[in-house]
Amino acid sequence: MKNQRKQSDARTCIHRFIILSCALAMGLIFIACGGKKAVEYFDRGASVESIVKRAASEGKVGNWGLGNEYEIQALLTKYGQPTTYLSQAFDMNGFDDDSILLASAMTYNELGLVKNSYDGGYGYGDSVGFIDMNSEGVAMLEDNLFTTRTFAKNNPNTTAAFVNASVKGWEYAIANPAEAAEIVFSYGSSVSPEHQAYMAQEVKKLVETDTNGNKITNIGNIDDSAMQQTLDLAKNYIKLDDSVAASKLKALTLNDIRDSTYIKAGIQQAALEKTNVSIQLKWLPQAQFMGYYVALAKGFYKDAGLTVRIVPGGGDISETTAVNNGIVDFGVTWVSNLIAANAGGMDLIEIAQVYQRSGLVLVYKYKE
Repeated sequence: MKNQRKQSDARTCIHRFIILSCALAMGLIFIACGGKKAVEYFDRGASVESIVKRAASEGKVGNWGLGNEYEIQALLTKYGQPTTYLSQAFDMNGFDDDSILLASAMTYNELGLVKNSYDGGYGYGDSVGFIDMNSEGVAMLEDNLFTTRTFAKNNPNTTAAFVNASVKGWEYAIANPAEAAEIVFSYGSSVSPEHQAYMAQEVKKLVETDTNGNKITNIGNIDDSAMQQTLDLAKNYIKLDDSVAASKLKALTLNDIRDSTYIKAGIQQAALEKTNVSIQLKWLPQAQFMGYYVALAKGFYKDAGLTVRIVPGGGDISETTAVNNGIVDFGVTWVSNLIAANAGGMDLIEIAQVYQRSGLVLVYKYKE
């Protein structure tokens, strides 16, 4: 009887030892993996709805919160999810380390870095998919050309001449994206030549394709239907603390944010009211703004009688503030930013819509 108990006790000790050893091994593996649990990615055939719902339920939808988060919130609303999102850094490290399952990316920038292996890229290739805001019906228009209503009124010939020359630059850029990328790079590009070339090809698509996927030929056209959708989404999702600004936002109409006169004016023969002008970009020199650099390099502004200074963005003063305060004459911004600025008391007007569709996507990883 004693021997049986000893054998039973021995077996129990062995079992406990095995269990403890396994637990220790799993703990060491867990630590070795950086304390991260295995992440389940998405099937290639998964629906947009299932992807959005799962990422939202885990609180892993990311965005920068700079003016295109409203598209993300509209998408979340479409699929019955809360409109909260993770604050995303200006790199894709959060996507890379799986802290973000659905990461915001511009087709011409972050998506290229995620997919490609060149300098600064993450090299995921075709192992990632993305959700397109245009296809989901929640697209908001982005890069435009704008000024103040007062400047345009006081300088109509200059405004029309600047728009016309800028459109020429964009027409040349989308016809010659490789050359346009090289031109931008020569002005002090903030990214590698390879990424600049990728950007130029993707920006080309945004300039010559509308939200429905149709090819357009009138570069800079202000499409009222796309503008109205942008304005409607802005009214639903932009939150302003000031009650007066919030009320003004709800009352805004298209006439308060755009004027198609100058994009339709064509080549101007009349004397220019002002010949030295400047344009504030939204970000650093890159193919996102290639049309303006091409217009400068190819002499299109000079031919129009203009001396133009291009001011890179990324500083302490936003492009809407810089234009409103008269620091520069023209600017490039997203339509949502212009809407918010006007609700807050500025009087800015869009004079050309360069990007005809949204460049925002949500990128995710496939199961392998």
